[in-house]
Amino acid sequence: MPTHTRRQVLTALGVVAVAGTGALTYRVHDTAALSPGRGDAYDPWRHWRDTPGLPGAVAAAILAPSPHNTQPWAFAIRADAVDVHVDAARHTGSVDPYRREQYIGVGCAIENLVLACRARGLRPDVAWQPDGPGGSRVATVTVRPGPAEGGPLYDAIGDRHTNRGPYTAEPIPAADLDALADPSGLPGLRVRWIAGPGPRAALGRLLVDAAAALCADETQSRDNFAWFRANDEEIQRYRDGLTLGGQGFGPPKLALAKLLPASSRADGDKFWLQQTATVHTATAAAYGVITCATPDDRATQLAAGRLLERIHLTATARGIALHHMNQITERIDRERDAGLTPAFAPRFAELLPAGEHPLLTFRVGRPVRAGAPSPRRSR
Repeated sequence: MPTHTRRQVLTALGVVAVAGTGALTYRVHDTAALSPGRGDAYDPWRHWRDTPGLPGAVAAAILAPSPHNTQPWAFAIRADAVDVHVDAARHTGSVDPYRREQYIGVGCAIENLVLACRARGLRPDVAWQPDGPGGSRVATVTVRPGPAEGGPLYDAIGDRHTNRGPYTAEPIPAADLDALADPSGLPGLRVRWIAGPGPRAALGRLLVDAAAALCADETQSRDNFAWFRANDEEIQRYRDGLTLGGQGFGPPKLALAKLLPASSRADGDKFWLQQTATVHTATAAAYGVITCATPDDRATQLAAGRLLERIHLTATARGIALHHMNQITERIDRERDAGLTPAFAPRFAELLPAGEHPLLTFRVGRPVRAGAPSPRRSR
């Protein structure tokens, strides 16, 4: 019988051919089809509250989102401080040529770190870029004893997951969208909500076009696919990257997908493009765009990460799903880095106020199903 890729079978509504009982048994074990989200790679989600002091605060920090789940951070814990470094090796190459997303991801982790320090009775003081803009140490968080201050954002850390699945048709009122963003202490950043039918459709088309352009770019396609973990052995070994379990499938479709032969890069690209057109943009209630005047500034990128994490945690606490969708800015940076004629920057500029540059984009909505955890390194 012919062998079908995951994408082909899922597109055909689950019609699958399996070579035999032995092959099926192997794929069940190989992909952990019957126990997704299990094993050492997922333990940090279950135990992040258990450890006191600064080690416990770091346990919360590593649960932050990052580009392609690269987790581009490293923490050095001292008696009364944590040094936060950017790990330059944990990079998506041509997908993020100026490392904008990398620094935003580290900013997300710092926001978690600050929240977790406060919840553990440690009052944090953040010194930004103590070694200058070019240093690997992007922040030092010094603490002193203080009252324990938790709250809904801290409580949401363990429930926050990127939700790539479908959202319901329920609209989110403008006041509820505005309430998701708290830019206090983060000057120079704005959140632009794109929720009206016309602008939302225009941004959706731009997201689909950007995904198609990224897939057609051989270098970006390879760098993108390099962070996909195809089976449980890879997940447990690397404890990072993108997985089938994080694609927003319902349980039957996820189990089916895990039993099929692993997709090729070409099939993975086609599947992502199809999902972008038929699920991601088709079901978004609204898009959020964090903008600024200085998108290349490292301090601005770190602050944008803190703002993004506040939005994501607030959304989680209020039952709203969030999905990071950065292919437009990835194409803008790629065109600039490769000296190509700008195609996406002018189109995105038409949707934003003059003088505001996009740092990152995400969609929100009421989820059809809960998001799934992604694998995590210890630190």
